[in-house]
Amino acid sequence: MSGGEADREDVGTRLRDFYETPTVPVRSGQLRTRRLLLLLDDILRTADRPLRIVDVGCGDGMCTELTAARAGEAGGHLVVGVDWAEGPLKQAAERGLTLVRGSLDGGLPLASGSVDVVILSEVVEHLVDTDGGLAELHRVLRPGGHLVLSTPNLAAWFNRGLVLAGIQPIFSEVSLRRVYGRPGAVVAGHLRLFTRRALTGFLADQGFTDIRVSGACYHDVPRPLRPLDRCFRLIPGLAAILMVHARKPVLRGRWNRHRAVRHRHLQRRFRAGEAGAQ
Repeated sequence: MSGGEADREDVGTRLRDFYETPTVPVRSGQLRTRRLLLLLDDILRTADRPLRIVDVGCGDGMCTELTAARAGEAGGHLVVGVDWAEGPLKQAAERGLTLVRGSLDGGLPLASGSVDVVILSEVVEHLVDTDGGLAELHRVLRPGGHLVLSTPNLAAWFNRGLVLAGIQPIFSEVSLRRVYGRPGAVVAGHLRLFTRRALTGFLADQGFTDIRVSGACYHDVPRPLRPLDRCFRLIPGLAAILMVHARKPVLRGRWNRHRAVRHRHLQRRFRAGEAGAQ
């Protein structure tokens, strides 16, 4: 085993242990999830056939359950939850959901081009290798498929004020053991944080198009400040939470072949523990 592979194995083991800890949150906020599902409603409303919907990083299954209920009302759609942590999957199984154990770093147990909609709710900020992870989502999506994503906004309105005051931004973490330098006490395992500009540029470079961003509120905003949070939700660049609907383009000819070759190359590097090396 090379040094890079050993390092990746060590990081993966530590993260698995972290997410198996009962005190670590394994779900996104219910209000944020419901707003995310509004994006899904638009997709379901225009569907002309049953869709295959996968909730990647499903945690305890709360988002998957709400998605399945929404898809069931629309009729005929298949909803599957995927996660790598055994503890949260056991919780999700108690909800009677269709579940698969898998991870983005090891490759999802799904065929290429087999999924119509990927939901990535409060997951991208936890990824060690965002490039490899999004490439894997791009692989499993069919041409024209949908990515519905939410993640905390590093440039949220309250974070701008906190940084000016010399305080660590909300959502950011410097340790997996405890919170330092900012309000709050719960360590969620956030490794990557995005602004609106960074997120849209990143998704575009990963091959996604028609990228639309909206905002959502954050449940832990102090009650006196919640009216402000609701107002800033309407300005995505300042909103507490970024909500994204993007699509995998329908590519043809040599550009489609170029994308497939690039993905296979990235996957080989990623699985060899060298993803992200230039």
